[in-house]
Amino acid sequence: MSLPGVGERAVRLAPHRQVEARLAVGAARLLGKLKPGRLRRVLAVLSRGARPAGRARALRARQAAVSVSVRCAGLGCLQRSVAAALLCRLHGEWPDWCSGFRTRPFGAHAWIEVDGEPVGEGGAIGAFRTVLAVRADPVPGRVSRAERLRGGRSVRPGEGVGEGYGRG
Repeated sequence: MSLPGVGERAVRLAPHRQVEARLAVGAARLLGKLKPGRLRRVLAVLSRGARPAGRARALRARQAAVSVSVRCAGLGCLQRSVAAALLCRLHGEWPDWCSGFRTRPFGAHAWIEVDGEPVGEGGAIGAFRTVLAVRADPVPGRVSRAERLRGGRSVRPGEGVGEGYGRG
């Protein structure tokens, strides 16, 4: 999966954050070899019991993955998105993990979202239709932008095959 673009800039990480990021990137590389349905199920299990991630945490996690991996800084969107989700999970939070495609020109991509908004992605992400998603458990009483777009319908972690809310 890839969204054409240039490599991203690395941020400086404290040594213990580098270790966390390298472990998450390594685990993401292994998880990225799974078939899509199995990957979604594994991520759904990992997301259980986590609070929804905040935008700042999700962006820091994404930047950490980019900082320790050339693949994540470039066209390795699947590994980058899974690593960022895993890093958030290490801190008890979970962003919405999404994977999808566009038709013109055809392309596939994976990314993370917070409140229905992609984190650290360019404007071209709007052309992608979400096919697989592992959503964070909603906070009681909080209605995210994504839920408002879905008309208030809540989606549990692990659901999402065939959903395309807010895309294409």
